[in-house]
Amino acid sequence: MFLKRVSESDLVIGAPAKVNLYLEVLGKRPDGFHDINSLFQAVSLFDRLRFKLTRTPHIDIKLKNNNDIPTGPDNLVARAFRLLQNEFALKRGLDVALEKNIPVAAGLGGGSADAAATIIACNELFHLGLARRDMADIGLQLGSDIPFFFGTGQAVVTGRGENVEDRQLPTDYWLVLVNPAVAVSTRASYRALKMDLTKPRKAFSLPNCRTVNNFVSHLRLSGNDFEMFHLESYPGHEKIKDGLEKQGASLVRMSGTGPTYFGLFVNYPEVRPEELFNGGDWHAFTVRPITLPLQERS
Repeated sequence: MFLKRVSESDLVIGAPAKVNLYLEVLGKRPDGFHDINSLFQAVSLFDRLRFKLTRTPHIDIKLKNNNDIPTGPDNLVARAFRLLQNEFALKRGLDVALEKNIPVAAGLGGGSADAAATIIACNELFHLGLARRDMADIGLQLGSDIPFFFGTGQAVVTGRGENVEDRQLPTDYWLVLVNPAVAVSTRASYRALKMDLTKPRKAFSLPNCRTVNNFVSHLRLSGNDFEMFHLESYPGHEKIKDGLEKQGASLVRMSGTGPTYFGLFVNYPEVRPEELFNGGDWHAFTVRPITLPLQERS
């Protein structure tokens, strides 16, 4: 997370998207969650949130550029604030201005990033003194992807999301993200896998790679367990994969539970991504992998 203080009661946070460079679902757990094995990478596509302390103990969320997102009690920003409010008996509230740039329900972790930003903002503005591990544990109560955003921005994530092993792997490449503007719920994607409580399969293990070419070669040995379901259910997705491959992507894959696809390019893609896909409401972005500054105890 990238934090800028405006004053003692006012700060701005840039909350990045994440991409799953590979994603395996290893099995269903007795608690109803699934064990995963995935490489998460933060990328240079950000939501921007401005948090201001208020005198009344309420949260008010205003959207700056997207009126289709609910801002009521089910919004992850509101849920994160209420969780901390109940835990620490916070007497004051927050005004939040949210500039939403990460597509919603896209497999890019935008809601999770916003929730993590809210936990960091509360830690700073209310002087809660929470360490990164404390904030990650709080985030896990809200969503399995949230603990990742308290790390370095590149990690192998296992369990239901609580195990975040920061890695140092090559980042000298570009990603073209293509989102077909079809919202797909995480629950529906997991339901399509039809997993029983069976013995988990052996997880893919990514070795330490020093060069981007070696990194890509090993990534090709993995995959995304949700991708086949999307390709079979949404015929237009094959067009995305074909388009990225024709433009020279070294690897094309779906991120998260979809529906966003990424093309990994070792060299800068010369063609503007919005010109690659004339797909109506489709959105395309060229991004870079990024490293996140660690949020230490305030």
